[in-house]
Formats: sequence, C-alpha cells, structure tokens
Amino acid sequence: MTGISASIEVAPTQALESSDLPGLFPQGTRVYITDIGNDATDALVAAARRIHDLGYRPVPHFASRRLTTRAALEERVRRTVSEAGVTDVLVIGGGLEKPAGEFGSTMDVLNTGFFETNSITHIGIAGHPEGNPDFSNAVAIEALRQKQDFGRRTGIDMRIVTQFGFDASKFIEWAEGLKAQGIDMPVHLGVAGPAKITTLIKFAAMCGVGNSISFLKKNALSLTALATSHSPEGMVGPIENHVATTPESAIAQIHVFPFGGLKKSTEWLVERGSWPAVVPSPANYASL
Repeated sequence: MTGISASIEVAPTQALESSDLPGLFPQGTRVYITDIGNDATDALVAAARRIHDLGYRPVPHFASRRLTTRAALEERVRRTVSEAGVTDVLVIGGGLEKPAGEFGSTMDVLNTGFFETNSITHIGIAGHPEGNPDFSNAVAIEALRQKQDFGRRTGIDMRIVTQFGFDASKFIEWAEGLKAQGIDMPVHLGVAGPAKITTLIKFAAMCGVGNSISFLKKNALSLTALATSHSPEGMVGPIENHVATTPESAIAQIHVFPFGGLKKSTEWLVERGSWPAVVPSPANYASL
C-alpha cells in the first residue's frame, strides 16, 4: 500500500541530540527544524547540518517577527547553505504581536533577496485553513498572492505549509478553494501525529489553533476519551481519498507535527504506507 507522502518536523535539540534519528526516516525526507526564537544561529546551523548528514533534507524555519537584524538574517541564511547544505526553508510570520527586530512580515524577509542570492531553491510559507485571529481572510489571500508573485519573480519553488488541524473537510475545502482566488501553489496540509488527546489540546492552545481545540473536544465521546490516543487517520484518510480521486488537487502531501514523539509518528507513517520501512545501516550511526 502506498499512502500520501509526508514531511515531519523536529526541534533543534532533537535534531542535535536524538539517538533515534539515524535511519528513522526515509532518505531525502523533508525534516523541518522549528525556530521559536530561543536558539542561537550556531545551534540552528548545527541542527540542520546533522539532519543533512543523516541523509534527510533539512528545512529550517525562519520566523520573521522573531528575527532581529538584516545582518543576522543574512548570516543565518548564508551559514545554513554553506555549512549544512540547505536549499529549502520555511518562512513564517512568527506569531509575535510586536516584532523582535527589523521584520514585521514574511514578505519583509523574502524581499531582502538573501534567499535567492544564496541559492535557496524551495520555500514554504504559512497557510491557515481555519483562519488567523491576527488578520482577515482577504488579507491572508493577498499575502499568498504576493508570495506567489515572489516565487515567479525569483524562480524559487513556493509551497504552502499549513498549521495542523483535525477537520479534514474544512482543510480540503480551503486548499481546493485557493485556485479560485488565483493561488496555484501546492499545499502541504498539517496534521498531528498519534498522541493523547490531552496532549493535542495542550499544543493546540499553545499554537493558537482554537477551532481545533473545539473540534477535538466536540468529537471526544467522554472525559475518558480525552486521555486516550488520537488516531490521525480521521484527518489523513479523507485527505488521501480526496487526492486519489481529484487528479488536479492542490494538495501535494501532508506535514506531520509529531506531538506524540518521532518514533510513534514514524511507525504510523510506515504502517499506513506513507513512508517505506527503513532498515538502519551502520553508516547512519557515524554522525552520532
């Protein structure tokens, strides 16, 4: 069985320290490296380098409103490329009400020119199927158009990577509705990997995904159910079926948030056929 393909994300400390990472994912898998503003450039570059050396494709986050100066941004881009082989990044708003430095938006970061001059070939940007409390849907669509225009202007392949959620029909409707708005970038829909429902509610609250919390609680049959494990299939199954029956679908793959742990998410992806089973080789352990 072959399922819809997937990327996954890790924290910088996981990328640097986890003994599970060698041979855990299929070679070439996009592995996103989160940045919440607490890690120095040295740590983020080292995390990307280890992901690269293990045979995966590192995709470091650049959280625009958490960045400080143009000089610091340029250094981070240059070093991730030259020291860690990065060609693919995710540029997002960053979630802060007040910018920490010189950048107020994703477009401010993209328009520096640092990505194209440092040979970045692919960029992911944020999508919000459930809306964003910080701006209207009209503003969100206009921002996507600007980022799409940036890709056409620079020749960089752009894609939309969404926040996670649990309402498959809403996510599918949002992704397929973009074409009517003139947006034709491929969409990678965010999904939460296997985890306890209480864990998912905690992370949904931290990430500001309020509608997802309501959906989870509404679909938990009892208080006892809240302590059980959530299966992502209720989200991924309908997405996969839709893509299989919609040849021109905007949905290209899923992006997994492994709140229940990297190994558990990997086992689920292998079992469902999204990833082939991986047999670690001795070479995988050379980077430990």
